[in-house]
Amino acid sequence: MAKYESKNLRNVVIVGHGGTGKTTLCESFLFVSGKNERAGRVDEGTSSFDYEPEEQRKHISISSATNFVDWDKHKVNIVDTPGDSNFAYDTRSCLRAADAAVILVDAVSGVEFQTEKVWEYADRYKLPRVVFINRMDRERAHFFNAVESVKSRIKKITPIFLPIGSEDAFKGVIDLLAMKAYVFDDPKGGYKTVDVPEDMKNEAEGMRETMMEDIAESDENLMEKYLEDGEISAEDMKAGLRAGVISGSIVPAMCGSALKHIGIGPLMDVIVRYLPSPLDRGPAVGTKPGTDEVEERLPDESAPFSAYVFKTIADPYAGRLTLFRVYSGTLKSDTLVYNPSHKSSERFGNVFYLEGKSQKPAELLVPGDIAAVAKLKEAVTGDTFCAEKFPIAFEKVEPPPTVMSFAIEPKTRGDEEKIVSSILRLSEEDPTLTFSRNEETKEMILSGMGQVHIEVNVEKMKRKFGVDVLLKQPKVPYRETIKSKTNIQGRYKKQSGGRGQFGDCWIDIEPMPRGNGFEFADKIVGGVIPQQYRPAVEKGIVEAMADGVIAGYPVVDLKVSLVDGSYHTVDSSEMAFKIAGSMAFKKGVMLCQPILLEPIVNIEIEIPDEYMGDVIGDLNSRRGKVLGMDSKGHHQIVKAQVPLAEILKYAPDLTSMTSGRGTFTYSHSHYEEVPAHLAEKIIAESKKEEA
Repeated sequence: MAKYESKNLRNVVIVGHGGTGKTTLCESFLFVSGKNERAGRVDEGTSSFDYEPEEQRKHISISSATNFVDWDKHKVNIVDTPGDSNFAYDTRSCLRAADAAVILVDAVSGVEFQTEKVWEYADRYKLPRVVFINRMDRERAHFFNAVESVKSRIKKITPIFLPIGSEDAFKGVIDLLAMKAYVFDDPKGGYKTVDVPEDMKNEAEGMRETMMEDIAESDENLMEKYLEDGEISAEDMKAGLRAGVISGSIVPAMCGSALKHIGIGPLMDVIVRYLPSPLDRGPAVGTKPGTDEVEERLPDESAPFSAYVFKTIADPYAGRLTLFRVYSGTLKSDTLVYNPSHKSSERFGNVFYLEGKSQKPAELLVPGDIAAVAKLKEAVTGDTFCAEKFPIAFEKVEPPPTVMSFAIEPKTRGDEEKIVSSILRLSEEDPTLTFSRNEETKEMILSGMGQVHIEVNVEKMKRKFGVDVLLKQPKVPYRETIKSKTNIQGRYKKQSGGRGQFGDCWIDIEPMPRGNGFEFADKIVGGVIPQQYRPAVEKGIVEAMADGVIAGYPVVDLKVSLVDGSYHTVDSSEMAFKIAGSMAFKKGVMLCQPILLEPIVNIEIEIPDEYMGDVIGDLNSRRGKVLGMDSKGHHQIVKAQVPLAEILKYAPDLTSMTSGRGTFTYSHSHYEEVPAHLAEKIIAESKKEEA
């Protein structure tokens, strides 16, 4: 394929709420540009972007995918991203590696929650962007309502195209810069240029005037010309629009139908004419590895090589596939590259461009290129590649904390090790997937960003690695403690011919403040229990504490003092005193008002204003305590404490309650006593399980 210079590259990430038509738009790019002879369909499972079986089955993007097209002698790298909040980390990682974003807004629904989130991510990376109002051919589609929803909920945008008709009558767009109409009469996305329809001239002229004012406001010189002459020349407008888009002061808005390929050609024109090249974005900023010292890399072929890993794909056959974006220098296949995160060098094999799941060999990568390499041993998402003599580390996208967990167990005995290895492979691809073992409940725990996220990865585990698992609600790590004190004897005596077993001890048991754990005091005087047997008493008590007394949960926050006892010169042994200590402890705890403790978490819930009442009411029903609230734009952040047992399935519940517009994070706070009526149920269930 032809070699493109950096000035003719465009790295564009396609983002928006789930269901706005992002993948359909990407397929339309391939079709209208002539790269594909047939447009893939998400609903038919023929999309070259949604190629994973799980995506084809669910008809949603669950993983980002890349491809590229040639348009007007420019190479446009397209990154299609998921719109579901379960997979938002992948979207954010792709935004980190892009130069610009096309943000899709549904012409019927307007701005939805994930649209606001991806806008925030784009702000984080200072990405120029264009808004594309999609699905203008749908029933109840309304361009100006969609534009207004962006203005009211996110930011002022500047329409540079207007729709001709809507719903079934949608047939083209008006270019306000050229004051020409494009009527799409070709099923392949071709169009003919005509004059602006008479019945739309006044509206188009008024919108053009507004666009001119927005462009003038972005530049002092243009503002002077506009105030002096009352208008700006077409060339000045184009130059001003490009400068404004690249600086972020102008966000142009367009419209079309990705499904019917209407407005796609003009959108591609805007991408190559007004969105930035890697050169326009300036130097990439990082740090000298291991320090806070700032390092920069110019997007220049003669600069030292540097690149950022924004995605990893785990393939059981091809091995690990590493996707990266080049920021400086050049790269060929069979080159040694340094990875400062692991302080190691790896030799790249063949380097290639990705076209969905297909690969095209790359001869030479230049600044701005997006490419992939297979079978690297150490590189993971967020790593930097560079020249060892000129090290630099780019900022990573940190994965968000997980919000939902399931206990997993293999359907086939003996698959435990395969579970661990396959999850580790999947977490290389998706760092928001985490695996742990709960030592208290003895369960393997798989955590992620929501139920859909975890279920999709379980499906992948079965398909890619042949491991089938069951998902269960994880056990809550309750604990037991006491509220009063006692003095109790533990006496173990066994005689069965020959040498017997004898151990006798008296212990004091008393509660300690919450969180103080366990303390053992040896208060024996006069040698009533020899020194060598006393640690055995403590050992018996510690083992009994781990197994629990009333419901099988660990006992905490108490002090045990060994105060008296007796022994037999022949029959006493460490084992006998260990059993005696355990017996005394179990009997004593039952006399000390034993109670159950449950974990309480700190939770922060971010929701739009209108859901505040519903969410707080729901928290109260979950035994939660609201601690405070903060405002963040049109959103409220509710801070509360709530029992962990009440939020094991909070992710889908919050999604349902807020139409997918609420998010939350939580972290462990402390333990509190379980209310008596609930404790009775938990104890009964525990005994039933034990039986």
